[in-house]
Amino acid sequence: QVQLVESGGGLVQPGGSLRLSCAASGSIFGINTMGWYRQAPGKERDLVATMTSGSRTNYADSVKDRFTISRDNAKNTVYLQMNSLKPEDTAVYYCYCYTPYPYAVTYWGKGTLVTVSS
Repeated sequence: QVQLVESGGGLVQPGGSLRLSCAASGSIFGINTMGWYRQAPGKERDLVATMTSGSRTNYADSVKDRFTISRDNAKNTVYLQMNSLKPEDTAVYYCYCYTPYPYAVTYWGKGTLVTVSS
């Protein structure tokens, strides 16, 4: 019943910026963790950034000081502001939500493609 819908991906030049959005719909428990993972072709799906409903954040070392995660708890929406983009940031970005209620489950969006190229 829970769905995550990403938006904001596209083509951007190196050094440019992009903002991703993910809106969660359905019956989701208010205490949760939302965020972003990414996967390049032939690579593992790796954590980019997460944020709990209590505002605790976690970032991959590769995006620290360039990306900023934020969320609107009332809207169950999470954002990822990406600045100083590099070609190695090119990947499909997946929205993520973990909730412990009624069972410990993880939901994933379908992904949005970010391409950083000149």
